[in-house]
Amino acid sequence: MRKQLFLLLLIILVSFPCTVIGQRYLTEIDSSFFIKDTVRPLIKRFENLRITGYMQPQFQIAEADGAPSYAGGNFSPYSKTRFMLRRARIKIDYVLPSKSSFPKAQFSFQIDATERGVVVRDMFTRLFETKHNRFSITAGLFARPFGYEVNLSSAFRETPERGRMSQILMPTERDLGVMLSFEPQDKKDKLRDIKLDAGFFNGQGLSGSTDFDSHKDFISRLTIRPQQLGKFEVGAGLSFLRGGWKNGTKYVYKSGKAVNGDKVFIVDSSEANLGKSSPRHYYGGDIQVKIKHGWGESECRAEYWFGTQPGTEFSSRNPGTIPNDNGIPLPTYVRHFNGAFFYFLQNIVNTKHQLLVKFDWYDPNIKVSGNDIGKPNVNLSEADIKYSTLGLGYVYYMNQSTKLIFYYDRVKNEVTQMSGFTADTADDIFTCRLQFRF
Repeated sequence: MRKQLFLLLLIILVSFPCTVIGQRYLTEIDSSFFIKDTVRPLIKRFENLRITGYMQPQFQIAEADGAPSYAGGNFSPYSKTRFMLRRARIKIDYVLPSKSSFPKAQFSFQIDATERGVVVRDMFTRLFETKHNRFSITAGLFARPFGYEVNLSSAFRETPERGRMSQILMPTERDLGVMLSFEPQDKKDKLRDIKLDAGFFNGQGLSGSTDFDSHKDFISRLTIRPQQLGKFEVGAGLSFLRGGWKNGTKYVYKSGKAVNGDKVFIVDSSEANLGKSSPRHYYGGDIQVKIKHGWGESECRAEYWFGTQPGTEFSSRNPGTIPNDNGIPLPTYVRHFNGAFFYFLQNIVNTKHQLLVKFDWYDPNIKVSGNDIGKPNVNLSEADIKYSTLGLGYVYYMNQSTKLIFYYDRVKNEVTQMSGFTADTADDIFTCRLQFRF
């Protein structure tokens, strides 16, 4: 009877690896535990399955009730404090190895379950070329290959959130599509430090349930893995996106000047605009520099984006459906934008303590300034206002799995002549977050 109970316990432990070893593969369990031949096939069946996850409960204080925020969403109209579960994710990865032990195929599935609901974050299959182990193709729902900050996991990113520009132009970071990658798997490969991704995507990401037009986004990223240059470790990347989305009307507004010299949007009402794609073109570059010292590490990151973004009169956000008002399509507004992210990360005393400084900006319309917005008889709106954010924080790494973050976002908007934005708005946010990952 004891032997049967012992065998049953072993089967349960193997079947639910996340409760025992977290991210580790089952093959890392001491093989001396598995004596019976009947158990060995079960181990083999699960040895390439990995379950990981993380949870981020947090408390926030805003500068005013109902503060608009890119630090987890806007506050409720009558509240400036809140507890929330920012993210709670479980991810399952299965890797099928080839005869040479390099990956032959991978399947990934990830969900995010919070008080706001349950959503799928990843669902994709990746097939690897096994002759030279250099190429792979990915299909399904996965992260867009654009930018450094967008692709840095929230489980490992030091700051609580991605920047305003990332959230507006790359909402949810993922999209449906197919991607070809050059990424040598052999560490001895001479091109091991180069990675190139290129793919076609729907464009709306998870902001819509299905693609609302036939226009696809082409996205590509070239990455140079960190290289040791003397005392410094340096990595870099270049990103490119070329796409767009369908105009719902014939009215397309572009930046120009009125007769009196005011900067305004000028309408093009050609019938040819109806159904045509408005340009969505992004260009980005990033660099990361790290140096190790007695306290741990110091790291600087810089990333810059610029390009053209279609939107509506009151928003530059990428839509999930053709923009409309109660079913009536809205005119398209084409803006030229730029923005950047700068990080400085510094360990103090030892690797358990880290100071964070981050500065980012997003200017959705570089053709105008704050003084232009709000003038009489111009059709500029809050969607044309530039924002910058200075973030200051401290991270305490309790252990490999747990960290505590204290972070303050000082958000500043352009001062304009528009009502509600004649001074800096009250939208600073303080965040205290506990994160556990396995």
